[in-house]
Amino acid sequence: MTTADPVQPVAVADSDPITQERIDTSPAIVSDNVDAILRDYDVFRQKCPVAHTNQYGGYWLMTRYDDIKAAALDSATFISSVKAVIPSDPRGLRRPPLNFDAPNHTPYRTALDRTLKPARIKRLGEPLARHAEELLQRLLEKGKGNICTEFAASYAAWVETEWLNLSPDTAPRLASTASAWVDAWRRMDGQNVTFYSTQLYEIAGEVLADRRENPRNPEEDPASSLLLEKNSNGEPLEEVHLLGCIRQSLVVGMVAPPLMLGGICNHLSQDQALQQQLREDPSLIPAAIEEFVRLFSPYRGFARTASKEIVLHGQTIKPGVPISITYSAANRDPSVFDDPHKFVLNRPNIAMHMGFGRGRHRCVGQPLATL
Repeated sequence: MTTADPVQPVAVADSDPITQERIDTSPAIVSDNVDAILRDYDVFRQKCPVAHTNQYGGYWLMTRYDDIKAAALDSATFISSVKAVIPSDPRGLRRPPLNFDAPNHTPYRTALDRTLKPARIKRLGEPLARHAEELLQRLLEKGKGNICTEFAASYAAWVETEWLNLSPDTAPRLASTASAWVDAWRRMDGQNVTFYSTQLYEIAGEVLADRRENPRNPEEDPASSLLLEKNSNGEPLEEVHLLGCIRQSLVVGMVAPPLMLGGICNHLSQDQALQQQLREDPSLIPAAIEEFVRLFSPYRGFARTASKEIVLHGQTIKPGVPISITYSAANRDPSVFDDPHKFVLNRPNIAMHMGFGRGRHRCVGQPLATL
């Protein structure tokens, strides 16, 4: 997946009296209360489908499926090179491929996609299953544990370690560093964001230096694959961007899995019938996973900015102003998904969900995430 911290998707339309009144009263404005946020989405879709907030310097928020899908697919109008996440890196850094537009985006995306073809995903299955069993066994032996912090965060680090061919001792180092970095980002603590990001860059530098000395099969190794690519002028990719892409890849799967697995386990703990159904018939698990991704999209959304002035639902959006294309709102749009807040196994149109995004910046790690 192209990584970023989740957008805080709380917007209030300056021109809408109903939503304007809720600035000081909606729990979603001041917390991560998911139920409150989902209720806000439902209101915004009906009353103000393109809303605006002054939070994080001001940004627009889309909540209707059709608008969000169209924006995600139109990378010429809705660009990523100005701002791709809200809140954005407090230091203003831009890393590929998330923060790049085509054609600059293309070689980085090509290199990463090359390492996630079906044959590679199949080969990763056995070691990743082994890591999952070993981590879960620790919780089983204790008889209790936190599935997000004690299992998912460590497991995500092992997924990254296997995909990027890191040394085994890197996994715990990555888990602790990425966790501290995410926490600092959420608090907009620029000093600690820099501190922990520097440690991630050190890991990226070590990987890149080793692959220059000991290149691996580019179909199996992201760093080796990146070193083969050229920019639009036929020149080798710049060192700073190579490091940035590897560093981005190091954390690409560190944010979403704990959130996603936490949502799944919480849901299953409350729906004992579904839990039993999946235990008895594991063939239903892939379909269940797709519905879980729709319901519990770990990234609420990503940001774009308009490359030109556009008018949408009567609102004029100026170039350079951030726009949240809120996938979690699209996935709960009742005009597309019947009973959108309900888990429906084998939902007929489940392939329409946008839990992995759309367009040029769809989740690069979707095959790995699904596995």
